[in-house]
Amino acid sequence: MKKSLNSKEHKILLEMLYQLRVSSSLRQSDLADLLKVPQSFISKIESGERRIDFIELREILKCFNTNTMEFLTEFENKINASRK
Repeated sequence: MKKSLNSKEHKILLEMLYQLRVSSSLRQSDLADLLKVPQSFISKIESGERRIDFIELREILKCFNTNTMEFLTEFENKINASRK
């Protein structure tokens, strides 16, 4: 399995997370405060410099009051649409 850091799927994930943050009117520092992490943590995720695991994704989605399963379904739909 190849590394996913620069994959099309990873870019879709990053874009979705970025859009969630922006649509919630949160700055990176605001989200970082909610997660009790440094702002650089959010910056590195959004820039693709750092991958996140499922537990971290779940915690981020909680900050947006976003259902994990709905997010994953949308993620899969976007991946499938990008392959067409």
